[in-house]
Amino acid sequence: MNHSPRVHLIPALRGRPQAEAHISGSENFPNITGWVRFYQTNEGIIVYAEVSGLPVSGQPCQERIFGFHIHQGTDCGGSGDEPFPYAMSHYNPKECEHPYHAGDLPPLFGNKGLAVSAVLTDRFLVEDVIGKVVIIHDHPDDFTTQPSGNSGTKIACGVIQRTAGFCG
Repeated sequence: MNHSPRVHLIPALRGRPQAEAHISGSENFPNITGWVRFYQTNEGIIVYAEVSGLPVSGQPCQERIFGFHIHQGTDCGGSGDEPFPYAMSHYNPKECEHPYHAGDLPPLFGNKGLAVSAVLTDRFLVEDVIGKVVIIHDHPDDFTTQPSGNSGTKIACGVIQRTAGFCG
């Protein structure tokens, strides 16, 4: 019998996250809402997202897939034609090539306008991303194109904030 160490991450999701971002859609996608929560564990960070109001394709075999990243900017504001211009580029403190940026995350798979995602990453600590922004793009990241994966327009944004009681 194999007695390899087991990862016990589910209990972390029952606790309080150390940080979270409330997601809001751009002017063209006002129905997008949700949150992304960050749980520090001994094995890494669990990034858990629940988002609703995402665009749907309505075509069989063409469900929407959305790029999902942490960007280095600290503000979801902006003006002009480009949504969330202050989000800046992907969070990339080690100056890695794409898709090895610390802020590169797996895509969100749309399900009738909803998406739920959980990923474990050791590319950053919760404290590292406090004040940064989470961005949802209208196309999936291709994980190849430099510098950011050709994931299209930013359609939703949220600033990552410390949750009550977390001192970092």
